[in-house]
Amino acid sequence: MKKNFISNSSESIRMFKSSFLESLSKVHYYVPLIVYIPVIGYLIYLSFTDAKMDFLSFGSWFLIGLFVWTISEYILHRFVFHFYPKSAIGKRIHFIFHGVHHDYPNDSKRLVMPPSASIPMALGLYFLFLYILPAGTIYAFFTGFLIGYLIYDMVHYALHHANFKSGFWKKLKQHHMLHHYSDSTKGYGVSSAIWDKVLGSDFDKK
Repeated sequence: MKKNFISNSSESIRMFKSSFLESLSKVHYYVPLIVYIPVIGYLIYLSFTDAKMDFLSFGSWFLIGLFVWTISEYILHRFVFHFYPKSAIGKRIHFIFHGVHHDYPNDSKRLVMPPSASIPMALGLYFLFLYILPAGTIYAFFTGFLIGYLIYDMVHYALHHANFKSGFWKKLKQHHMLHHYSDSTKGYGVSSAIWDKVLGSDFDKK
C-alpha cells in the first residue's frame, strides 16, 4: 500500500488532549536502555544463581531468545502494527501505536517504544514464555529476547537519524526507508531484512 501522506517535519504532533497521556506517548531514544539493561543484568544473575545454569546452557538459551526476538519483531511489525482496522476507534488505536510513525517518521521522540507500552508487552510475553519453556530456562531466554528488543529500538532510531558510512548499514537503512517512502506492505524487518527475504516481503532492489 502506497503512502498518501508523509511529513518530513522533525516536530512532534500532539496526539492527546491530556498532557499526561501525551507525555506517555513520547520518549527519548536512550530510555529503553535505562529501563531494560538493569533487568537484563538481573536475569543474567538469576540464570546462574536461581536456575543454576552453566555457561553452555545459558549461551544456548540466550541465542534461542535472540532468534525468537527476530521473528517476533517481524510478526509484530507486519501483522500487529500494520493491521488496518475498519472502525473509527480501531483506526485511532492504529494511528497511536504505529500510524503516527509512518506519517511523521522524523519525529525523534516516537522512534522507540515508550515504557508505557513496552513494559506491559514485555511482562505479558515473559509469562507466556514462562508457561511454554522448560523449567529454569526463562531467565537466559528472556535475556536474549530483551537484548534483541533493545537492538531493534536502537537500530530503528539510528536508521532514521544516523548517517552511515558502512555498506551494511546503508543497505539496512535503504530497506527501511523503502518501507516508509515506497511501499509499506514490504520491508517489515527493521534490525534485519532476513525474514523479509525468507517470507517473501522483501523489495526488488534492482
